[in-house]
Amino acid sequence: MAQRFVLNETSYHGSGAITAIVPEVKRRGFKKAFVCSDPDLVKFNVTSKVTDLLGAEGMKYELYSNIKPNPTIENVQTGVAAFTKSGADYLIAIGGGSSMDTAKAIGIIAANPEFADVRSLEGVADTKNKSVPIIAVPTTAGTAAEVTINYVITDTEKKRKFVCVDPHDIPILAVIDPDMMSSMPKGLTAATGMDALTHAIEGFITKGAWELSDMFHIKAIEIISRSLRNAVAGTPEGRTDMALGQYVAGMGFSNVGLGIVHSMAHSLGAFYDTPHGIANAILLPTIMEYNAPTTGTKYRDIARVMGVTGTEKMTEAEYRKAAVDAVKKLAADVGIPMNLKNIAKAEDVPQLAMSAIADACTPGNPRDPTVADISALYTSLL
Repeated sequence: MAQRFVLNETSYHGSGAITAIVPEVKRRGFKKAFVCSDPDLVKFNVTSKVTDLLGAEGMKYELYSNIKPNPTIENVQTGVAAFTKSGADYLIAIGGGSSMDTAKAIGIIAANPEFADVRSLEGVADTKNKSVPIIAVPTTAGTAAEVTINYVITDTEKKRKFVCVDPHDIPILAVIDPDMMSSMPKGLTAATGMDALTHAIEGFITKGAWELSDMFHIKAIEIISRSLRNAVAGTPEGRTDMALGQYVAGMGFSNVGLGIVHSMAHSLGAFYDTPHGIANAILLPTIMEYNAPTTGTKYRDIARVMGVTGTEKMTEAEYRKAAVDAVKKLAADVGIPMNLKNIAKAEDVPQLAMSAIADACTPGNPRDPTVADISALYTSLL
């Protein structure tokens, strides 16, 4: 069986990388940008770090900021209408996963108008055309949406998130500049960092994992586990390492899928608007324990690159516990809540579980769950 691997064509990394945007735009002959960025980033002059570069060169752009933390169908629909009216010929997404996911959906629908019903993009949509060109500039170190073929939209009417998987949506240019992430507060740094660790661990153990993806994931786990504490503390080195670590994780999981940590986190986000990184971080250790019997020796590798010594002498049970404990320790050190008591309600568990079992990430989980399994996992954290 052929294994497909899709990556964005160009990426820039490092402090000051955003200065590459103007020459790239000129080289590609783009005329007007449709800039997608959330209201807070606009308010606190993060978005302007990029738009000022465009303005200084007389480059045209239009700003779109009707974007929620968990972007909705309505955010996409109004975005498509605004893009069409603007006359723009490319998009710049500035922000976390929300801005980039919104831009991806807008770009896909604008290039494939037969998918104007946003819900029709769920799963693997058979789009014919590449997205309107997207330049992605992350301001958080977590989602890696700038290098993935995935995006997630919230259906508020049905209280569910749906995952869209489409090679046509991948940004043509990713600009990973840690200076764009310097204003992230500690809590957001921790949450998005644990989201990146979840990507790396789930991608490493998913059913679709293979040697090429393993190479990215194990390195990402190593980078994230050594740098997240420093990033939360605000050190430039920590932020730079996290910017790279989350990107490397994205290169892997985009191509092999995830598992039920993400399925269950999507349900929490749809029901309670729970920040995605927080949901993933709380769920990850418990679901690692659930998945352990189907992971072979991979938890030994996880424990080793997370700094656990003596893994080569450990029994299977010992190194699996060591890997879970290392994740728990990292989460605790960066201030992640340990349970769902202040987030979820027991009476909602049946609906949460049904939504999670139907999620596009569930088939990739290394252990096949039942609705009862997922209900029990939620309940154990209440």
